[in-house]
Amino acid sequence: MTRSDLVEELANRFDQLTHRDAEYAAKTILDAVSDALVRGHRIEIRGFGSFSVNRRPPRMGRNPRSGESVAIPEKRVPHFKPGKALREAVDAHTQMLASQANEKISRS
Repeated sequence: MTRSDLVEELANRFDQLTHRDAEYAAKTILDAVSDALVRGHRIEIRGFGSFSVNRRPPRMGRNPRSGESVAIPEKRVPHFKPGKALREAVDAHTQMLASQANEKISRS
């Protein structure tokens, strides 16, 4: 799902929202999440998951073309950990699709 897909979904689900309002709402939420992560805060959305910033320590890498060792500096990267409800929903959907595929194979 892209950002524009999200805006379309919001506008379709909520009749009182215009397309412009749905776009503004999506932008505001995503900007708030981004700003909080930039400041190093953790964001938790119950039933969905949590966003945090992880530290990747410095390490030695290798240039694949020349084989030369390269120092890779420390980085801070965003990290998403899905909540239990989201994990279970995805797993249930995946199992349902697998069982439907097995039924089609057994019918053939």
